[in-house]
Amino acid sequence: MEKPNRILIVEDDNTISDLLCMNLSVVGYLCDTAYDGKQAVELVNTTSYDLAILDIMLPEMDGFELYEYMSAKQIPVIYLSAKADTQSKIKGLKIGAEDYMTKPFDVLELIVRVEKVLSRSGQKKDIYRIGDVTVNENEHMVLLAGRPVELKPMEYALLLMLVKHPNIVFSREQLLHEVWGDDYFGETRTVDNHIAILRKKLNWSEKIVTVYRVGYKLAEVR
Repeated sequence: MEKPNRILIVEDDNTISDLLCMNLSVVGYLCDTAYDGKQAVELVNTTSYDLAILDIMLPEMDGFELYEYMSAKQIPVIYLSAKADTQSKIKGLKIGAEDYMTKPFDVLELIVRVEKVLSRSGQKKDIYRIGDVTVNENEHMVLLAGRPVELKPMEYALLLMLVKHPNIVFSREQLLHEVWGDDYFGETRTVDNHIAILRKKLNWSEKIVTVYRVGYKLAEVR
């Protein structure tokens, strides 16, 4: 994969911070952590970040105050906070945050939102290299050992879902929802058939792993 995006996580709860860092790292992002506003400012003054995930209720400096430092460095912000009141959400979005999520949160949803914010801000990496397979999202092109691979639209969409989230286990139902959409009423067997096709076309018999009684994951070798 191309040089990964670097994300700053500012969260004073060690358990949540570790959870965020672990899951974002698994799908290919580089993560730094800060546990208060002052530490976060020191990091943004010395390191370049593509995105910041900020709690609001922080020691030293709250997440709203911290936003101006992120803005000065042109770092997009996602707020992740236990403050679920409408006033806080409006304030966060009004001052310029790209998104606002409340705790408790779904990790997969957060990963998808991170991806969308990076895409909107022009920071997302659009070329994915895994082994001898290259996926160029901008050019809608898939190469195997330098040679083009023809994929049907849903095969390509499923491949993108996997390469964007390596090492994440998806249930068949999740893949149906994310790739085929809510309006699709087919059976989960559809996912199995498309996985079989990708394995054959990309020589990925071992790369796409079947997780017993759950679904599938792309096992990326780092």
